[in-house]
Amino acid sequence: MAQQISLEPKQMIEVHSPATLEKIGEVPIAVPAEVRDAVYLARRAFTDWSTLDFRRRAEVLLTARGKFVDRRDELVELICAENGKPRVEALVEITYVCDVITFYAKEARRFLKAHRLSPHMLKNKRVTVHYQPRGVIGMITPWNFPLILTIGESIPALMAGNCVIIKPSEWTPLIALRGTEIIHEALREHGLPPDVLQVVNGRGETGTALIDEADMVAFTGSVRTGKLVAERAAKRLIPVSLELGGKDPMIVLKDADLERASNAAVWGAFSNSGQVCISVERVYVEDAIADEFTRRVVEKTQALRQGFDAGDREKLVDVGAMTYPDQIEVVETHINDAKARGAQVLTGGRRNPNLPGRFFEPTVLTGVDHSMQVMTDETFGPVLPIMRVKDANEALRLANDSIYGLNASVFAGNRAEGERIAARIDAGITCVNDVIAGFGVTDAPSGGLKESGIGKRHGVEGIRRFCHQKVIVTDRFGMKNEIFWYPYSGATERLLDRMLGVVFSTGLGAKLKALVGK
Repeated sequence: MAQQISLEPKQMIEVHSPATLEKIGEVPIAVPAEVRDAVYLARRAFTDWSTLDFRRRAEVLLTARGKFVDRRDELVELICAENGKPRVEALVEITYVCDVITFYAKEARRFLKAHRLSPHMLKNKRVTVHYQPRGVIGMITPWNFPLILTIGESIPALMAGNCVIIKPSEWTPLIALRGTEIIHEALREHGLPPDVLQVVNGRGETGTALIDEADMVAFTGSVRTGKLVAERAAKRLIPVSLELGGKDPMIVLKDADLERASNAAVWGAFSNSGQVCISVERVYVEDAIADEFTRRVVEKTQALRQGFDAGDREKLVDVGAMTYPDQIEVVETHINDAKARGAQVLTGGRRNPNLPGRFFEPTVLTGVDHSMQVMTDETFGPVLPIMRVKDANEALRLANDSIYGLNASVFAGNRAEGERIAARIDAGITCVNDVIAGFGVTDAPSGGLKESGIGKRHGVEGIRRFCHQKVIVTDRFGMKNEIFWYPYSGATERLLDRMLGVVFSTGLGAKLKALVGK
């Protein structure tokens, strides 16, 4: 397919660091015609890639894994510059990508192996379930984890034999491009076309064009945009997987280890400046320990180091910048609404005046309730509201009083009681005496309930979602005719009538009598 030539100057997206506000790069915007070209190239590459066995595909991705490890310093610098997060959190992104490659390189064959079913009725049939790649997967990804949610998200789709086209956030396109280049190197070393994995940059128009061309769409982002993606995909009847927002609750019971619980609350709320879909966004703590828990949280929050540490190994920070300018306004709106309704700011509550970029101080609120946006709407920023409750039942009721159901956590001295409460929380994953850890368990399905999304990543479901399930039914005995084939007869009707009485009768005695006769 010939590349279309345009005399119009190419529109570009400038990329600025949220920490320094300096320009660090630019990328060209892909118009719909260029998205169609990318899909065409991906379909052509699919012929070669999908026919490789799992071992060959694993070899390519494991080669790429080695390159990610070797170039981790370069990647850390780019993630920090583009996203604004601390170096440690950038290293977590690279670690995740290497782990997900390792996991699916090892397990993909087992997860997608054709398997036999034993029919409960038609015993004269052999039934086999097969998994086949869907084709071209379009991935529309956010800015908060620009390597995990682009390259990391593509790994199971690639291991299943699909080709992938990523539309990264216009706020963080550079790391997706660099990660794709690394996988291209691995593909070329194995004599395979680079079009197996591509990136198209742009804003809404580019994402819409990708939905209009791909065979499946995997979207991570807001509920509002996720609904638009689903609606657009529905017009073509293509499958979607959606990981959307969260308002993840943390319950702290009176017998909890307060030191662990307060450490978890602070890290769970402020990691990546709170820009994590599974951040701790609201805390319910039993009244008997609320004062001491809150005191510890405030003390630990005030000790956090905020800033930008990319390129300076002598300096380490805990909390970085906020990536998306509009998100700071959401944070301020939620805090102002809470204050107007009677909440108290115990620490933070403002943009950091001592730093040049988009830094918002880690903030702790008390005196909050469900009349406030900060307790009901996704904040997606470094804000931790703490609400007193009289007991575990009230905490559970409030935790479930939400349109979201992504993640949650329970802290309890009695782990069995913690697990009992965890089982009653409306969430895809609930941690007991831990936070956020569920996403790191690559073996287990990860996804949300309610308006937090559709579909699962990780585990067997995380790769099978990128596959068609095909069933093959084979006759075992080769009779010339089946009982229920033409021509119908009275004998056929009597046999079917007798079978209904035998197979579906509620009484075992009646079944046995019918089987052996009077």
